[in-house]
Amino acid sequence: MTKLWGSRFEGKTDSLADKFSFSIEYDYRLAKYDVIGSIAHAQMLGKCKIITQADAKRIVSGLKKIEKQINKGIFKFDPKAEDIHTNIQSALKKLIGNAADKLHTARSRNDLIVLDMKLFCLVELILIINAVARLQKSILKFADKNKDVIVPAYTHLQAAQVVLLAHHMLAYVEMLERDKGRLSDTFDRTDTMPLGSCALSGSSLPTDRNYVARELGFIATTRNSIDSVSDRDFIVESLSNCAILGMHFSRIAEDFIVWATSEFNFVDIDWSLCTGSSIMPHKKNPDILELIRGETAGLYSNLNEMLVLLKGLPLTYNRDLQLDKPPLFQSIGKVKDMLGLLTKLFESLKVNKGVLKSRVTDESFFSVDIMEYLIKKGVSYRDAHDIVGTMIKKCTDKGTRIADLTKEQLKNYCPKFELDVKKLLNPQMSVKIKKSFGSTNPALVEKQIKKWKKLLYA
Repeated sequence: MTKLWGSRFEGKTDSLADKFSFSIEYDYRLAKYDVIGSIAHAQMLGKCKIITQADAKRIVSGLKKIEKQINKGIFKFDPKAEDIHTNIQSALKKLIGNAADKLHTARSRNDLIVLDMKLFCLVELILIINAVARLQKSILKFADKNKDVIVPAYTHLQAAQVVLLAHHMLAYVEMLERDKGRLSDTFDRTDTMPLGSCALSGSSLPTDRNYVARELGFIATTRNSIDSVSDRDFIVESLSNCAILGMHFSRIAEDFIVWATSEFNFVDIDWSLCTGSSIMPHKKNPDILELIRGETAGLYSNLNEMLVLLKGLPLTYNRDLQLDKPPLFQSIGKVKDMLGLLTKLFESLKVNKGVLKSRVTDESFFSVDIMEYLIKKGVSYRDAHDIVGTMIKKCTDKGTRIADLTKEQLKNYCPKFELDVKKLLNPQMSVKIKKSFGSTNPALVEKQIKKWKKLLYA
């Protein structure tokens, strides 16, 4: 059994201990990053004359062959080699012989694994940022297509006021933009090269860590060898980003789960994103959205797992840190799946415009508009609130409509009322009269759509 550390040990490790401690079953995903990092490291060793140029070239040549095998999916991982580093090292030695033994000069698995994880995160963060942008584009296209549709908006899941459907959709675009900002910030903090920190104290050999950083495309080199090998903040941040993304996905999913019910019937979710019932043949269930909502719990638990894992660890490296990978890999994979599914949702979602048109006629939706009508005529906010509240209550109790009140009846509630207040009792007028920046006013929403098109398609 291949190990990189067995020379001091008098006997073999227990087979159950090996099974318990080996990480190759999940860290095989880091193979290409391990090879890329090793190529840059070998080139640096040759450049700095720590090993001969001939040996450096042999190592690089062998690693590039392994890299091709990995990219083609034909590299054979040895389950008896405890981790990805041992797998690559063993495969390299089979290819080039004893020169492979010089590759591990001036580094440790402690700094190598951080390098692999950072390279992995940098790639995945960009992939997720791009996928978020694709989701934003699909939402924006849906909003633009339905920019004249008016929908009820809710507080406490009770009908409150009316807004443009596009305005509601742009709220999703805004929250996703914040997600992209957080992901970008995490990318910037991850973009520092740790290799060469060795086990924890650095090396007495004349290495050039900045050269390795440049070769690998890092913006900077880590400044403290102790922090370099013990830092997992970038993983915590990545998991936090995934958890917040999941929270946003879950809220989006919940909106459409509710909107797709027969009681609401605002939208029709494509059959490809639904399932049926084993007993009720009429059912069309939004299971994919429910699973997105459910999988968010796992994103939260993965973040919590990582925080608990790190909470009591002394500096520097501890074997506990091997367990940072499963929650990260799982969260990254789930988030990418969710992004793809939600993008398909908006690409295929249909709006039941007739239903929505009939749902935005309730005069209660326009209570704030009537209240602000009185405020414009000099009535205080408190008095206007009480007047409109009383008027709506009495109309509701009597089964009458504000639109049917005479001028005299209106003035019984407030002398400031004129018949022109009835112009406010329709959804188109309600959204049109909004003036504040960021409101549901159609002209302002149109500007926002144009702004997002410019930003997302730049």
